[in-house]
Amino acid sequence: MSLDDFQRERERLNDLVMKYAGQSIKRFWSLDGQVYRDGALPARTKELLGLVASLALRCDDCVKYHVIQCFETGITNEEFAEAMAVGLIVGGSITIPHLRRAFEAWDELQTRRAQQTV
Repeated sequence: MSLDDFQRERERLNDLVMKYAGQSIKRFWSLDGQVYRDGALPARTKELLGLVASLALRCDDCVKYHVIQCFETGITNEEFAEAMAVGLIVGGSITIPHLRRAFEAWDELQTRRAQQTV
C-alpha cells in the first residue's frame, strides 16, 4: 500500500471511529494529538520517540504514521537511521521486518522530495 493510500485509509477509518465514538475514545484521540505537540521536547523529538516505540511494539500502521510525521517535521536521514537503530536494539531482531517497511516508506518520501525538486 502506498503512503498516499495509507493516509487516505487511515483518515477514512478515523472518521468511522469518530462517527460512533463516545467521550472516552474522543478524549484518548485528543490526548494522542496533544502529546506530540511542541513542549519541553520539540515535536520532532516526540515523533522519533513515537517511531521507536512503535517499532519496538511492532505496529506497522503506527510505524508508518510516525515515519510520515518524522519526515514532515524535518528529521534528517541520519537522525532517522539512528532512531531506527535504537528501535532495533530495544525491540530485537523480531522488529527487522517492520524496520524494512519503515525504511521503504522513508525512501518513498525521500524519492518524492527529490522528484519535486527536479
